[in-house]
Amino acid sequence: MNDEPAFRRAPRHSSLIIHHSPFQMIDFFTKEDEQRIIAAIKEAERQTSGEIRVHLERNYEGSITGAASRTFHKLKMDRTELHNGVLIFIVPSKHEFAIYGDQGINQKVPSHFWEDVRDVMQQNFRQGKFAEGVCLGIQLAGEKLREHFPWEKGDKNELSDEISYGR
Repeated sequence: MNDEPAFRRAPRHSSLIIHHSPFQMIDFFTKEDEQRIIAAIKEAERQTSGEIRVHLERNYEGSITGAASRTFHKLKMDRTELHNGVLIFIVPSKHEFAIYGDQGINQKVPSHFWEDVRDVMQQNFRQGKFAEGVCLGIQLAGEKLREHFPWEKGDKNELSDEISYGR
């Protein structure tokens, strides 16, 4: 098995797909892990108007990009005012995850914008540090979004910070 990440980009979104990360779906996050991840989202969103969500999915059909896109729309992440939502879509059973950014982000950022986030997450996932990888990915995503979508007085939290779970 090749240790180099394989990834593809979605045509309209900066989605990164990572294959062969060693994780399991059973009890993927503890309650404490979930609280740390939610706290990381809240902290990241204090510095940006961007909206970050984490979603775990058991399985999907088609491509992971398509599954992330469907989930992005199902969670109504495409309805933010500035179209600056980011979905971290994780499918432990397939050893994959995608970082899916809305069109408002992709119009402003370079094509390799999410690679640092992908790398920090994958590095931690390979060590079995899943919650840590997600938290660090969220933190870095918030820092990167701040440059293009800074928090401004009156910004409101448009989306839930809770982790969502699929079928």
